[in-house]
Amino acid sequence: MSKLKILYVTHEMTPYLELSQMAVNARELPQRMQERETDVRVFMPRFGVIKERKHRLHEVIRLSGINIPVGDEDNPLLIKVASLPAARMQIYFLDNDYYFSKRGYLTDEGKTELYADNAERVIFFNKGVIEIIHKLGWYPDIIHCQGWMCGMVPMYARTVPRNEQVFRNTRFIYTPYEDVFSESLGADFVSKAQVTGQDAEGFKYLENPVCSDFYRTGITFADGITLGSHEVGAELTKLSFDSGKPVLGFQEKGSENFAENHLELYRALLEQPVLEKQ
Repeated sequence: MSKLKILYVTHEMTPYLELSQMAVNARELPQRMQERETDVRVFMPRFGVIKERKHRLHEVIRLSGINIPVGDEDNPLLIKVASLPAARMQIYFLDNDYYFSKRGYLTDEGKTELYADNAERVIFFNKGVIEIIHKLGWYPDIIHCQGWMCGMVPMYARTVPRNEQVFRNTRFIYTPYEDVFSESLGADFVSKAQVTGQDAEGFKYLENPVCSDFYRTGITFADGITLGSHEVGAELTKLSFDSGKPVLGFQEKGSENFAENHLELYRALLEQPVLEKQ
């Protein structure tokens, strides 16, 4: 039997970027799965605080050079790879000289004002995740997206005609956390994010999105949901349980069945039949 293929998508992960509990969860879960003889990879943005020399990143030329459309602009995507210390696991960093490598997470260091183009940065990252999977030709059995910044990955996989067939056997897990910002990312978000021929239903929450709207989108298009924190709001928790999808409540990383409960959810979802689009 071939190994279970699992992709984790996150915007923070220890030791590269440590802002919240998500950074710890995003490191712990992939490593636990790797120890269970699965084929694990991780995608995250390469923010400027992630230093190439310190973390031994190197560019993967064969994967770089894709242009990612954001609105009317095409933006080059660079891919850099590092091996997670002591885990024998590859971390793929999605990079762009303007959007990521010369800048911080949401703001400049020591400042509170959000970058004016955070909408474009989020769109670039989510579209980039899908494009790199196509480029690799490595289609995971499970794609587990953690946090607001990758909330559109399941949506792009399920609503863009080019993606629907290749991801039909993939199961998407989504993990919401607490809100990290309250400002809107702009009324023109959909016009920048939409792909030609895409089902407009994918953007029902994103017309002028705030952080929680990305969580709603991830929950809507995922096949299963895990709650990433005790701080997930009541509305999102209710949306998760009302969805009729499998929901795994918050799991302490050090709990005895932390990894086993996630693996059980993954396997249960893979046993469900593929639903044909009507």
